[in-house]
Amino acid sequence: MDEFSGTRAPTQAIDNEALSAWLKMHIAGFTGPLSIEQFKGGQSNPTYKLNTPSQAYVMRAKPAPMVKLLPSAHAIEREFKVMSALAGSEVPVPAMLALCEDESVIGRAFYIMEFMPGRVLWDPALPGMSTQERAAIFDEMNRVIAALHRVDPQAIGLANYGKPGNYFERQISRWSKQYLASVTEPIEAMDKLMDWLPGNIPASALDEREVAIVHGDFRLDNLVFHPEQARVIAVLDWELSTLGHPLADFSYHCMTWHIQSSAAARGLGGLDLATLGIPAETDYVRRYCERTGRADIALIEQDWNFYLAYNLFRIAAILQGIGKRISAGTASSDQARAAAAGAKPLAELAWVFARRLVKPEPDLRPDANSAKQ
Repeated sequence: MDEFSGTRAPTQAIDNEALSAWLKMHIAGFTGPLSIEQFKGGQSNPTYKLNTPSQAYVMRAKPAPMVKLLPSAHAIEREFKVMSALAGSEVPVPAMLALCEDESVIGRAFYIMEFMPGRVLWDPALPGMSTQERAAIFDEMNRVIAALHRVDPQAIGLANYGKPGNYFERQISRWSKQYLASVTEPIEAMDKLMDWLPGNIPASALDEREVAIVHGDFRLDNLVFHPEQARVIAVLDWELSTLGHPLADFSYHCMTWHIQSSAAARGLGGLDLATLGIPAETDYVRRYCERTGRADIALIEQDWNFYLAYNLFRIAAILQGIGKRISAGTASSDQARAAAAGAKPLAELAWVFARRLVKPEPDLRPDANSAKQ
């Protein structure tokens, strides 16, 4: 078992008696005694396995209120809302059982959901699998994110789940503010990106007809696979979900192809994908376009560097937030310190993609043209 898998004792104290009493009142069939374990993975909202003699549950909670949380962070009520709405759709989610916004119960808000026994796969290289198994896992990820982006938000009661229009402008502003609120030491590339991104949003990203439910953190380790089949049985961690541009969500998911595995993030950068049986990014993008009915793959490819720069910037801002929580003592993962160290290299990689779109300054010297001939 690796350092991400399994459970451990809770790192933040939970009143077992108070929680048990609340569960008896709000969860049909709940009977104690209750024991609590914390899942190792994740660096944001801590997640717990609640064990009873007859059944297991999962509790997702805000961090203990040791310090003031960053603005708009840890919105567990949004997770509960979106997963409740998606029940019965082509997007597999656990059953939502109860939401508690009364922080007096255990000192923070939380919700309870169904425990989904299955596989959480942390390494996108999928070590130990055959080429056929890897291909099937990646095709299933592609199927699920395409299914999510085909869901009609209005049809499932999520028409007001996000603000209309200017998605990228608002997201760039949001993550710039989050980054500035959590800076522990300046990152030059982040300053450049905050200046460059708002003025370089491509036309494909400004199409107001492009509205979908976006997960915000759709990646391999936020999916639970069937114990034996290449089939997703649950999509988890909807904290960053909203209504937005589907290509923002999908290009974030495709960061895996560009990031090399490290303590900060896990990726496929530098690996021989053909030998592993993992599709090339271009093939993966084309399959997504087929599933979502897109005919504009050439347009997507034309603007892909912007999408990559934007998402790497966003990831760097998130990792910087983890760094801030380390200094405050509220980071919920043993790997949080190493993850936070990834903010700077990811920001620098984002600036590499942005520079591919920066037009060179014209040479205005009188003899410039003759000198080039």
